[in-house]
Amino acid sequence: MEPEELIEITLKGEDSSHEFKSNISHGSNLVKEVIAFSNSQGGIILIGVNDDGKVEGLSDDDIRRLNQLLPNLASDNIRPPITLNTQNVSLAEGLVMVVSVPEGANKPYMDNNTSIYVRNGASTQKLQSREEIQRIFQSSGLIQADATPVASSSLADLDVQYFETFFEKEVGGRTKDLEISLPQLLENMKLAKNGVLNYGGILLFGSNPQSWLPVFDVKAVAFQGDRIEDINYLDSKDIKGRLSDIFQKTLGFLLDNIQHVQNNQGFNSLGEPEIPRIVFEELIANALIHRDYFVSAPVKVLVFSNRIEIISPGHLPNNLTTDNIKMGISNVRNPILHSFATKLLPYRGLGSGVPRAIRAYPKIEFLDDRDGNTFRVTILRESSL
Repeated sequence: MEPEELIEITLKGEDSSHEFKSNISHGSNLVKEVIAFSNSQGGIILIGVNDDGKVEGLSDDDIRRLNQLLPNLASDNIRPPITLNTQNVSLAEGLVMVVSVPEGANKPYMDNNTSIYVRNGASTQKLQSREEIQRIFQSSGLIQADATPVASSSLADLDVQYFETFFEKEVGGRTKDLEISLPQLLENMKLAKNGVLNYGGILLFGSNPQSWLPVFDVKAVAFQGDRIEDINYLDSKDIKGRLSDIFQKTLGFLLDNIQHVQNNQGFNSLGEPEIPRIVFEELIANALIHRDYFVSAPVKVLVFSNRIEIISPGHLPNNLTTDNIKMGISNVRNPILHSFATKLLPYRGLGSGVPRAIRAYPKIEFLDDRDGNTFRVTILRESSL
């Protein structure tokens, strides 16, 4: 790092990627920050800089002491161990040690007390809630939300007729003709275990999914204007049911609340939607399949006079970016839902949905809000352009 770059960082202040420390007397003072950066997207710790960005500088003795202290900190106080890179930058006020903490490849990282820390804006926070801890294990691929058992559920909560119809259509036979029992079949299909349905089993084939998972629905509102604060709205629905039901009802809500144009169609035709249907199909399917089911919140579908927003709980998984998904690069967060979606929804599962939507209607914007833990798709309406 060049001195000019370091000074620029100090002027901007601490943020989600930068932490300032005037000095370090004990390695334990730095353990939380190193763990937090490793569990997040990596970051830089400047030692020799006050919290307010003022450079205090370090002595040569400080540098020698820190060079002995930091390797022991990373290997003895953090599990699994982390490799830190250091660089000494000379400024007029003195030396500043730049400690680079890479994003970890083996999350979650924790201290010797099994405490887990993450970076949230400019602060380091200890994970407390079950949901937060589950999400970081999810990001490492150690657990999947859709495989989580739904406590106290049973095969009585399965819509057997719906499942039988699906099975006969996809496999070409009836479950009663198989040599294995229905509970064993569901377990083989990764929809249940020991007679208990998981999130995937309930969401895909449950008779009343929201009785078990009440927040996993879609909140849809059509406003008169272009602001969410507007108390006047044209339509509002809480859309519930199995994923296939939610998909169809959400698609219907959007098509009912946008304009339709005649183009070259006959006078009595319904007209074509101002935004191609395939755009909604792809984006709704993605929202339902790829959302973070460790976040207890609904998908929001908001229709404004100048745009349509689809807001999914959970930011993009791992290192996936909005540029990646535009190119068709995908990351499967919910493998059970993903495997069945190609059979229950107009979903191909090849990462082609977003590129296909953009080709059909280029005026789509994506925002991966990691601090707010949401993913937002904004479809600009032609009437507002």
